[in-house]
Amino acid sequence: MRRHLIVAFGTTTMALMMEHMCRAEGMPGRLIPLPREIDAGCGMAWMAEPEEEEALLQFMTRRQIRYERMTCVTF
Repeated sequence: MRRHLIVAFGTTTMALMMEHMCRAEGMPGRLIPLPREIDAGCGMAWMAEPEEEEALLQFMTRRQIRYERMTCVTF
């Protein structure tokens, strides 16, 4: 089992925007179904390594991507 950074979004639009922009700019992570341990958002989440948190926060701020919740989970 490993720890993962999970970014949950309030809307599917934001989740898909995150995926599109991250792929275009080579940001780490991938779009996944929201883990059942997390009660938030639209049912989609971005998963990355925990050490990528600061880079992703800066990226989302620059790109005006709004997220509902960011947390680390183990699975």
